[in-house]
Amino acid sequence: MPPVTEKPTILVVEDDPALRGLYRAALQGAGYAVVAVEDGLDALHSIDGQRPGAVVLDLALPRVHGRDVQREMASRPETRGIPIVVVSGTDTSEINPGDVACVLRKPVTAEVMVSAVESSLRGRPPSRRFC
Repeated sequence: MPPVTEKPTILVVEDDPALRGLYRAALQGAGYAVVAVEDGLDALHSIDGQRPGAVVLDLALPRVHGRDVQREMASRPETRGIPIVVVSGTDTSEINPGDVACVLRKPVTAEVMVSAVESSLRGRPPSRRFC
């Protein structure tokens, strides 16, 4: 029997409570532990407290914009390598494909989002702007 490997914790940063709940339920259903927060400032605090395996990040967030969360993570050696899956309904043209693992445009199904997270955790290089 192969050894059981524990899946990493995923940080979901989404201000819409329905979507936050959907992403949380989908990721938990796929076996991940999930921490879900509603704004960018809470995301940065959460990352400071516990390093997630990956981040699902909306861009249009209250208090601290999602792009600023991504920039802050990229500026720190301890968080620079955490894959980020952007899930946004706003303009994503300012995002450099090398800055994130994947960009998904809303609306997105839970299955697509889980697949993108799993691909990012496997270290798939961001060869395309959208995944």
